[in-house]
Amino acid sequence: MAKAPVLTPQADDFPHWYQDLISKAELADNGPVRGTMVIRPYGYGLWERMQQEMDARIKDAGASNAYFPLFIPQSYLTKEAEHVEGFSPELAVVTHGGGKELEEPVVVRPTSETIINDYFSKWVQSYRDLPLLINQWANVVRWELRPRVFLRTTEFLWQEGHTAHATYEEARDYAAHIHRNVYGDFMEKILAMDVIPGRKTARERFAGAINTLTLEGMMGDGKALQLGTSHELGQNFARAFGTRYLSKDGRQEYVWQTSWGSTTRMVGALVMMHGDDNGLRIPPRLAPIQAVVVAVKDDDAVPAKVREIGHRLQAAGVRVHVDDRTDTPFGRRAVDWELKGVPVRIEVGPRDLENGTAVLVRRIAGSKEPTAIEALPEILPKLLADDQALLLAQSRERRRDRTAEVTTIAEAIEAAGTGWARIPWATLGPGGEARLAEQGVSVRCLVAADGSIPESDDQPGNIAVVARAY
Repeated sequence: MAKAPVLTPQADDFPHWYQDLISKAELADNGPVRGTMVIRPYGYGLWERMQQEMDARIKDAGASNAYFPLFIPQSYLTKEAEHVEGFSPELAVVTHGGGKELEEPVVVRPTSETIINDYFSKWVQSYRDLPLLINQWANVVRWELRPRVFLRTTEFLWQEGHTAHATYEEARDYAAHIHRNVYGDFMEKILAMDVIPGRKTARERFAGAINTLTLEGMMGDGKALQLGTSHELGQNFARAFGTRYLSKDGRQEYVWQTSWGSTTRMVGALVMMHGDDNGLRIPPRLAPIQAVVVAVKDDDAVPAKVREIGHRLQAAGVRVHVDDRTDTPFGRRAVDWELKGVPVRIEVGPRDLENGTAVLVRRIAGSKEPTAIEALPEILPKLLADDQALLLAQSRERRRDRTAEVTTIAEAIEAAGTGWARIPWATLGPGGEARLAEQGVSVRCLVAADGSIPESDDQPGNIAVVARAY
């Protein structure tokens, strides 16, 4: 009798496969309030690794971490008209506290532009105070109508950067630096994700921004997911909150600002971009556990040997876990580690010990072969590097294979049924973008003809990247 699959196959029902995998790989559970989530230790371990890598890049960009309150006076959001209009449908508002009605309702933080600008206006007095570069790791709340764990939840975790600069050019260049050297570098080198950098259209731009830069990734089902954005805010918030500085020539000037953010959505992206019908596939440079050493049987020598191998691999710089739980059937443990996507599994049984070998199972390359135990510390780092590169190559190949060059709106809609489309922005335009939206298709970003990021929406030769999106 054939063994039932652990997961719903992707080809049968991709959303069901996703929910199956989130649960069975022990990444997260639904929270008690609709749209919230409980991130389990293995899932949070992935987020912690993402935080570490991102935080190092953010600090290299000159920003310092700070923390601002969760509760924001409702009046703050009304100071920037575009901003409040963009977020109004998603706001959670507190009207009572301590058993009494509040004099002024407070909003649970949906993003922090308003409250941070209130303090920037106090902290910035002179050109000597600029640039002011702040980042915050926090939770935010946006009341989500159609929640999906990690992808769209009422409460999620993120980092949000906020900066103030003396000139438009400085702010523009800093937003681009974050987009390219923080987000782009992290996603490609650590998450092994092929992403398209581009410029959002006016329709898709962040509420209150004059320009939004985005990174878009293709998931396993061909849909797009926005993975990180960097916004030029111009002087909109500075004017609303009176954030000004005394210039070198003695004039009061409004600052120029940026904001930028990435969220726990990246965990969901990791699942959907790299996962397969057997479970997760975690990029080795991200993986909290790069190799698991598994005792196949409870033999006198086996548990001691797997612990010895674990120590040797750890000394070689590999993040390793030793699984010597021989009271749990080996097959069940092997399936569990496969589901969790640990890049390398090293299986050791009594017969392996006799031969001085272990069975080396590579989750990403899909290979399984006996390997000399003594050689493991030397060969494993190279295999992990090879698997990291393989994941990136596979995600890039998927995006290239499933992106169509089209010339009409009808062709763009058809292509978005299975992947992405590229259509000249001059052909599409805002009117065509609205027609796409009626069919559940959006312009994910604009790119220049040479693949670079356009300096404006109407730059000649702009290409619109079109897709259905999460």
